[in-house]
Amino acid sequence: MKQTSYLTFNLHDVRYGIKANFVKEIFFLPELTPIAEAPMDIVGILNLRGKIVPIMHLDLRLGNPMSECQVSDRVIVLECDGLIIGAIVNDVKEVRPIASNIIESAIDYGRANKINPAFIGGVAKEENESIILLDANALIREPDAVKNLTEEGQTEEDFDSRETIRTIGSFYQACCPNATPAEKAIFRRRAENLRQVSFEETSEVAGQMPIAVVGLGGEHFGIALDTVREFINIRSYTPIPCCPKHIVGNMNLRGEILTLVDIRNILNLPATTVNTGTKAVVINVDDIVAGLPVDEVLDVMYLHPETVNPVPIAVSAGSSAYLKGTISYQDKNLSLIDLPILIAQGGLEVNEKV
Repeated sequence: MKQTSYLTFNLHDVRYGIKANFVKEIFFLPELTPIAEAPMDIVGILNLRGKIVPIMHLDLRLGNPMSECQVSDRVIVLECDGLIIGAIVNDVKEVRPIASNIIESAIDYGRANKINPAFIGGVAKEENESIILLDANALIREPDAVKNLTEEGQTEEDFDSRETIRTIGSFYQACCPNATPAEKAIFRRRAENLRQVSFEETSEVAGQMPIAVVGLGGEHFGIALDTVREFINIRSYTPIPCCPKHIVGNMNLRGEILTLVDIRNILNLPATTVNTGTKAVVINVDDIVAGLPVDEVLDVMYLHPETVNPVPIAVSAGSSAYLKGTISYQDKNLSLIDLPILIAQGGLEVNEKV
């Protein structure tokens, strides 16, 4: 039976999928530069490591009113027929194989009826959900106009001077008029990070450490990105009898049994109930794979090691052993978790026999 890998994501309360081979990268929404004479669904352009990438809002492309952008929105960068373009969505879920025999070509699924059939490659009907599969090539409106946008400012110098790009208005006025000053700072920092040449290519950026920023118990924590495999929403899980309280249970992640491990206790944070829909960070540390439930995934960012401060004395001695240090984030302290130490020495066994 033929299977094809799809990246699945949400826009409002609808689950979509797009063939994974079209996807180049995914990142949180940064500040964009709105420009004149762009197709109506292009809300701005982005300097992505020296290249100009037009960014569409999927709402507009599908013919819907555009919802206000949020700091939690994502951009999926696609490459179609040699063109590179980004699409704004609400939340990225996972890459998953979808068998051809569950894909229906007839568009009879509720919300799909409101979408131009030209955009839809089919609807995958699974036991618990339906996924609208989008045609990546059909998503690009006026491909010649999109190509012109990328050719008008191929270099970082052209982008910065704006001599060849006619900008209009403000990203915040057009896309997120209610953004707070703190959220605007996040959008701007993301744009600055993305404009830098990839950290594999320059010695300056090579010294930076990429981290995922998560919220736990009202506090901010950073997890080294090289230990993060993916972010997921917890579906149903099965509690395991007679296990330590940090073992939440097991869930099925695309056929893999994933153990959910709650690290709140070891960090001296109040316990909370893990429910269906709770976000989790899937980590891989020394061949140990586990899911860490979190309150929210806030950001992905790069930091210079010299900006890391020692753990304050006021932090509990018990939890400080599992922290690398702290940095300032949104005018608050962000604690950097040392996952290898926490897993090895924190008593958080995930393979304990019962």
